[in-house]
Amino acid sequence: MDAVTAKDRVTRARRMVVKVGSALLVEPESGALHADWLAGLATDLAERRAAGQHVVVVSSGAIELGRRSLGLGDGILRLEQAQAAAAVGQTRLARAWEEALEPHGLKTAQVLMTLDDTQNRRRYLNGRSTLETLLGLGVVPVVNENDTVATDEIRYGDNDRLAARVALMAGADVLVMLSDVDGLYTANPRDDAKAEHLPEVTEITPEIEAMAGGTGTAGAKGGMKTKLLAAQTAMQGGCALALTKGAVDRPVSALISGARATWFQPKDTPAAARKQWIAGMKPVGALVVDAGAVTALRQGKSLLPAGVRRVDGRFHRGDPVSVVTETGDTVGAALAGYSAAEARAIAGQKSDRIPDILGYPGRAALAHRDDMVIWGM
Repeated sequence: MDAVTAKDRVTRARRMVVKVGSALLVEPESGALHADWLAGLATDLAERRAAGQHVVVVSSGAIELGRRSLGLGDGILRLEQAQAAAAVGQTRLARAWEEALEPHGLKTAQVLMTLDDTQNRRRYLNGRSTLETLLGLGVVPVVNENDTVATDEIRYGDNDRLAARVALMAGADVLVMLSDVDGLYTANPRDDAKAEHLPEVTEITPEIEAMAGGTGTAGAKGGMKTKLLAAQTAMQGGCALALTKGAVDRPVSALISGARATWFQPKDTPAAARKQWIAGMKPVGALVVDAGAVTALRQGKSLLPAGVRRVDGRFHRGDPVSVVTETGDTVGAALAGYSAAEARAIAGQKSDRIPDILGYPGRAALAHRDDMVIWGM
């Protein structure tokens, strides 16, 4: 990929996720924050926001920032030690990002997740809704794994794969993965002088997987294998991933200016990939809608309770359902915004009546347009 195409891919993205590893953010030996480097990255992110782009950060560093204040020193920590270090370091990490972005007039939000949060459909939708709201308010969400409560069974173990899942959750066009390497090589360049850099990958084949030798630096958990797993996830969701060297001043600006990187290119856009995913799921229920709702849906609008005439089946929030007309024709598929019981209670009602009917605040749409595919559109 040439520099112009790389520039266009970054600058034209509606939404971008930037992943920052521990080794870039924290000095491994002293545990001190790389404040100058972070300030440069903050300037990059502020420029992207000023250009009208939404930005999400996935940031490691909590454990590294917290371990030395607890006297835990170097080496591998036991799980409970890592969780304690994360609890101490997470406040420092959030404060570091807040202090870096605040001079640019940007507000930050701390978002902590576990593997379960991105695999459970209900939690996934809750997280997606939260990110969407934060971005709409001009906030920069800073996401990290919730190490304080995660166990081995629900941990990512590295933030590479978390970043890819967050990119899909946020509907990002581009994921910029700032690393200790400037891309994928045919072999580990530290061991093989003949290793060739790959500027572009369009499919994760067994041959590509075989190129993932051991990489990474002190304080970093992920190697090239986890980066390929992240790339595969991103590509399946229609998100391009750029793997580039992060240990430079203004790394996002450097990427835009043509810094060496490997671009993992998806075949679809995020919206198309998501629609395909929803359309391919087996429905567990149905929302029967009137003619007015069908017209609104074909205009790209969300499905409001007022347009629903009947709710069939048993389902939970986030489960796949069919969208069916009163004459029995299936016109689309959606992820339900409410459980079947809640949907039956509010069907045919105006959205402003939802709190009175359910006894608690709810979302206006029974199925949001981003969580729906309508045939013929």
